[in-house]
Amino acid sequence: MHWYVYILECKDKSLYTGITTDISKRVLAHNSGKGSKALLGRLPVKLLYNETLENRSQALVREAEIKNWERDRKIDLIRGR
Repeated sequence: MHWYVYILECKDKSLYTGITTDISKRVLAHNSGKGSKALLGRLPVKLLYNETLENRSQALVREAEIKNWERDRKIDLIRGR
């Protein structure tokens, strides 16, 4: 089973980074209000980026790395720079 790191854009244009094994299902959960409490009031969200990792451990490490970045660096990642 693969794991994914993803970046969402919220209604307020903020970015949210998370991990999952099923991106479509996770985005649906977020948009139905059953995902992360951090997103309540910032819905709907739109998937902007995802990358595949081999296991949960790698996904958690990569998620933490991306979460520590400034917004401009995240935008560069999304744009493929």
